[in-house]
Amino acid sequence: MTTTVRLLGLAFASADALIEIDSKGAIAFGMGAGPVSGQDAAGWTGKPLGDLLHEGASVVSAVRAATAGQRTPPIPVILLAGPDRLRRATLRAFVLPQLAPAISCALSYEGPAFAAADLETPPLTDAEGFLASAGPAIEGTAGLALAFLDVQGLEDLAGDVAERMHRRIEATLQSAAAEGSSAAQLTSERFAVLRAAGDRRDIAAEIVEAGRAEGVDLAAQTLASEVPKGSDTLCVLRAMRFAIEGCLKDGGLANPQIAFADSLKRTFRDAETFRSLVKSREFQVHYQPIVHLDSRAVHHFEALARFNANSGPGEAIRMAEELALIESFDLAVAEKVLKRMRQPGAGLLKMAVNVSGGSLGDDAYVENLLYMTSGAAAERKRLIVEVTETAAVADLDAANRRIGALREAGIKVCIDDFGAGAACYDYIRKLSVDAVKIDGRLVRDIETDERSRTLLHSIVELCQSLKLEIIAEMIETDSLAKALQALGVQYGQGWLFGRAEAEPRTQLASAAPIRRRGAVEAWG
Repeated sequence: MTTTVRLLGLAFASADALIEIDSKGAIAFGMGAGPVSGQDAAGWTGKPLGDLLHEGASVVSAVRAATAGQRTPPIPVILLAGPDRLRRATLRAFVLPQLAPAISCALSYEGPAFAAADLETPPLTDAEGFLASAGPAIEGTAGLALAFLDVQGLEDLAGDVAERMHRRIEATLQSAAAEGSSAAQLTSERFAVLRAAGDRRDIAAEIVEAGRAEGVDLAAQTLASEVPKGSDTLCVLRAMRFAIEGCLKDGGLANPQIAFADSLKRTFRDAETFRSLVKSREFQVHYQPIVHLDSRAVHHFEALARFNANSGPGEAIRMAEELALIESFDLAVAEKVLKRMRQPGAGLLKMAVNVSGGSLGDDAYVENLLYMTSGAAAERKRLIVEVTETAAVADLDAANRRIGALREAGIKVCIDDFGAGAACYDYIRKLSVDAVKIDGRLVRDIETDERSRTLLHSIVELCQSLKLEIIAEMIETDSLAKALQALGVQYGQGWLFGRAEAEPRTQLASAAPIRRRGAVEAWG
């Protein structure tokens, strides 16, 4: 038995047909079975690969993108098996260096041929699903454009015609989508798709023609904006989110493609400004006191970043979380706070630093914080980490392991803004922490709203049963402080006790009784 015969046997053991694609995308060689009985793959010779596929432009692009020595992952394809007949298959491509630029492909058929009318098209996703699929597509493909398709007249359709028209639009957009991406329906008449920038296919004209075939008169237009080559994926996604959210607002955006392009430029600029600010540490940290409600003595301080004078960094933080820049910022804040704690005369000042849920997505934040406090066990006991819910923790079990490393080292951990978001009860159920800070929006109305008071009372009982310290924020009146104290809340934060200041102030003019000048209670 010759080596050639043996290799063919091995190849056909895992495939039904073998083909070779030349540099122009045409089939230069074929052998094996075709998608229908009695058909020979050799008959495909000379035909473009795309002629064998049902809506396969993205498949052709993926195959032709293969480089020497590279094997593509299995690619699901749908083959044309005859008039109005299709057959599913899996295609694997490999570029043998000695044969480059020719591409060797193996086809394995899956199931029998079926009627084209029975083809199930993946449904259009919503905005969030579209953004989720767009990320990998942007990372893995060069030369993309975000296209918006507006179809006027869809709202006037009903019944079977509306359903058939919707299926036609789904099939058109899904076939035009970049490999690995999908298409979305944003409003009743506006759609979005991420497609190859060089794709000259007129999907608007196709939709109008499909309408004629259904006996309806539609108008359609495509609005597109290319993604600059080399763009940061996260910046692009943030800009896409901005444009899509604009489409979803009342009235929508008249020119979403312009909004996307403008937002992308602005996002790149803002991201670079933020990176530079963090790198140079050109931001301030102010300190707001948290007091024991019984004694009104300062218990610890929350460190709050300030970018411009006394303005908070809320919008910049949201951007940093979306662009995965937050971890470096959280560590930069911790670095400044630790530096202040080490200054002469700092005594036993205790500080709370915020950490975004996004920073707990891997081990880097915890490893760096422990490195920054290595050899300083007493210092770690004066540090509290508040986990915010502005960016949700994706893997709670992994986050709990990282939190456990902090607590084992002596650093206390607190859940911030408890009660503000849907994930807060998952946090308290799955994260082993020392304290919770109740969101101020639940706190401020307990004197006038019975439901708020009942809800807060239940939260306090829950925390007490879990042996957690309880902090309430946004306390502005003495009567509110006393009401919270009566409910069992131990610590308070708010303008009643002091605003955030550039220097931590342990002597509070409005707080009484005062223990002694500079008194700071232990955490536990």
